[in-house]
Amino acid sequence: MTETPERPRRAGHGEDSIYWDKSKNRYIGAVSLGYTPAGKRNRPKVSGKTKTEVRRKLRERRKQLEAAAGANVPARYTVGQAVTDWLAQGLKGREASSVDTYRSLADTHIVPDLGKANLRDLDADELDEWLEAKTDDLATQSLKMVHSILRRSITHAQRRGKAVRNVAEWVEVPDGKPGRPSKSLTLEQAEAVLRAKPGTWINAYVAVALLVGIRTEELRPLTWAHVHTEVSDDVQPHVDVWRSVRRHGETKTRKSRRSLAMPRQVAYVLEAHRNRQREERLAIGSEWCADGLVFPDDNGEQRSALNVRRNFRALLREAKVGEPPFEEHAFDIPDEWTTRELRTSFVSLLSDHGIAIEVIARVVGHSGSNTTERVYRKQLRPVITAGAEAMDDIFGGGADSTATEPPESA
Repeated sequence: MTETPERPRRAGHGEDSIYWDKSKNRYIGAVSLGYTPAGKRNRPKVSGKTKTEVRRKLRERRKQLEAAAGANVPARYTVGQAVTDWLAQGLKGREASSVDTYRSLADTHIVPDLGKANLRDLDADELDEWLEAKTDDLATQSLKMVHSILRRSITHAQRRGKAVRNVAEWVEVPDGKPGRPSKSLTLEQAEAVLRAKPGTWINAYVAVALLVGIRTEELRPLTWAHVHTEVSDDVQPHVDVWRSVRRHGETKTRKSRRSLAMPRQVAYVLEAHRNRQREERLAIGSEWCADGLVFPDDNGEQRSALNVRRNFRALLREAKVGEPPFEEHAFDIPDEWTTRELRTSFVSLLSDHGIAIEVIARVVGHSGSNTTERVYRKQLRPVITAGAEAMDDIFGGGADSTATEPPESA
């Protein structure tokens, strides 16, 4: 009996697929064998009158192809070797920081667990169990990155004739443990932070990050040529956010390249910081340069993110963030904060002050308000009252309200 053609289901990554070809009046099956050395999909096809026939032919065809290809695949080529080769050859042109992140994840999670396994013997069930075991240690995003490293490493091996199939494409990434929630400073905490370590570069750095909302990756390469502290009736102090630590100095997005007015408080802090920097350069016999970094390290070079984070946490300890009367949560200790949370604090403080989220999104350089609303804004008020207040205005929540009044007590 001939089967009735069904609407085909889209095959997942690495799956064999079966679909109805109306022009041939037959079912077509495609074997997914990854990629050719040229980078094209390798999908040999079979056909039949029924799906059952096509499935049988697919199994036979896959066995034939894998047996033929497997004859040329190194029997002792391991997962660890595949990952090492991909890290060395498959990331050309990538930022050193990105390569370091991939290498750290691979060395910590893939190589110790799977590194000695022969790549040709790796199966999907084994990977499923391995990923599931990682859910207690890794957040979902980290699990996805680890899985991506393994998948891309095997793809790299396929293109060099060292692997036949990519079993990493056949497994789903489970949900990991909840990620660390970002947070923002309260108004009282922010005021304490701005008073801490006066006259130091980290105090000036925090003032700019917290009161202007610039990303830490944009602050670290900031030069004095892009800082304008002049105060006049015609010109407002501002900072040109035109560079970042990303490749070629580009900002994160096109809208991230922007000029931002700064509060006069920040202008005064930066002007004092510039004068101190000039005096320090003069004391060591070095010339101060207007194109120099605003927040250089002791060698005049760009500070690392780690260096800034350590100094920021020291400032938090002096400001007594995480101690009474500010401590409200178990994670509210200085070593649990990161510099990017100065930016979430900037967004939250503006939002709590009543600034429209669309305006905040433009200031922080987001392409739309969704990211600002979903990720960065941490509403500080215990109750979001905007909806109720608007309805009171619309329907008149006072004595003339048309709503049913509560019954009088007896």
